[in-house]
Formats: sequence, C-alpha cells, structure tokens
Amino acid sequence: MAATVNVNGRIADQAHAVISVFDHGFLYGEGIYETLRTYGGRPFLFDRHMRRLRASAAMMALRVPLTDEAIASRFRETIAAAALGIDGREAYVRMLVTRGIGELTYDPAACPEPSVVVIVKPQVDPPAEAYEHGVKVALVSIVRNHPGSVNPLIKSNNLLNNALAMQEAFRRGAYEGIMRNFRGELAECTQSNLFIVRDGVAMTPPLDAGLLPGITRAFLFEVGEEAGIRVRESVLRDADLFGADEVFFTSTTRGVVPATRVDDHLIGSGAPGPITNALRLAYDKKAQTSR
Repeated sequence: MAATVNVNGRIADQAHAVISVFDHGFLYGEGIYETLRTYGGRPFLFDRHMRRLRASAAMMALRVPLTDEAIASRFRETIAAAALGIDGREAYVRMLVTRGIGELTYDPAACPEPSVVVIVKPQVDPPAEAYEHGVKVALVSIVRNHPGSVNPLIKSNNLLNNALAMQEAFRRGAYEGIMRNFRGELAECTQSNLFIVRDGVAMTPPLDAGLLPGITRAFLFEVGEEAGIRVRESVLRDADLFGADEVFFTSTTRGVVPATRVDDHLIGSGAPGPITNALRLAYDKKAQTSR
C-alpha cells in the first residue's frame, strides 16, 4: 500500500523518500518512534503519544528538534499530501526521530542534527472476523529485552527483539506472539499489550514486567472504569494465560482484539468473551468521541 513520507520537512512518495545511509538510525538503530492513527481525520491521543515520544528520547539522550505544535503541523501536511483524513479515509501515521547523520562512531556529538521522518498511509483495520471470532496467538520462545540491556520502556527503532518473536509466531500460523520476560513472567505481545480476563476482571502485566507502556493499554483503564469493568495490573504467568476465561490484546492501530486460541489451546469457550466484547465496544465508542 502506497505511503507518503515526510523526511525532515520534505514530502515525497515512498519511491522517492530517502535518508542517508550514514544516519545513525540506520547504522546503529539509534532512534525512537510513535505510531498513531486518525479518527475523524485527527491523530488519536496525540498529546499522550508525544509525551511518550519525549520520554523515550530522554532515556537515550536524544533531542527531539520539533515542538508538539510543529509535529502536529507536519502530520497535517503529510496527511493532506496523502489525500487522507477526509471523507472517512483515516490515516496511519508513523513518526521516527533518529540521532541523525554523522561519522562512523558511537559519539552522539558526531550527529549535529536529529532526523525526523513521518510516514503516512491509509489506516487498515483488522478484518471483521478477527473481532467476531478472535485470532490465534503463539507463546514464543524469544525473551523480551532485559530492562538492563535495551529497556522496553524506550519505544526504540531497534525492533530486532520484536521482529524475531513475531517471525516465530508467523511460522506457527499465529496473528500475534506473546513474549515472556527474563523471569519467565508474561510481558507483552510483539506489537501490542496483553490482557487476560478471569472472574470478570481484565488483567495486564505491570510495567516492571518489562514492557512498553502502551497508549491504548492505559486508555483501556479509563474505558473499563466508565464501563464498570475492573481493569488492573497483575503479574501473569503461563498458567494464567492457559487458564484464562478470555484473552485479548490492545494496540493503537487495532484497538481491542480478542484471542481465542494460544497455539493449539482453546481459551474459554473458544469465542470472544463478554468482557472482551464489552471493552471493545466501549473503547470504539470512546475513541470515536475522544481527541
């Protein structure tokens, strides 16, 4: 699917968008990113994504060269150039900030100016059957990064850990992969946050289990409170997953997606459960009215 790309203020189609091979985002994976989608043509939960972007940048001493207002303007320009955000055509937006172009060295001083890239393409929701019938997930062998190595709190462009985990899940015919942390606890999925439901309560691993603080994950706590459904953090292990009444995962571009099978194991009745469905409907309604 064709994308429109803004590289340091210059808009191009995906065939002509270029960045130097000497950019440290390419050479060393030194960079961060955020993924957003629009509702009604406006980037959803923009302020929260910007706060997380700047938190990620601070953890690796990376300067974000634009204000939030300038970033919002760059989003609008790129979305408009892609002819999206109008007539119900929603946009997927990915913003990347890298250390920038520099010499072959790890010294940040070699990169005088960070690079900012905005990628925009049409938002594509999961197929309706994913929500109606649920999807298969795999409990993979790849362990989530130890917080003392590459901290999962950083939404880093260096996604090798996630890529290897998702590739294992693909080989097993799964839609998503669930990763454990170094202690053997459940952490998160490769591109989303994990929730299980037991006795009417939705539970998700705590941040200190080594996971990215998902924007949708946090938003779902608010959704649950308004819907009268308890959502809380809890240390989760394999037995909690296989013994769950319901399982679902959340992400910015997919919302709330039910998982009805973990590898060859059916979850609950094998169909999306009432708590998952209630949270999904409440989330969709709130997302359509919140900006």
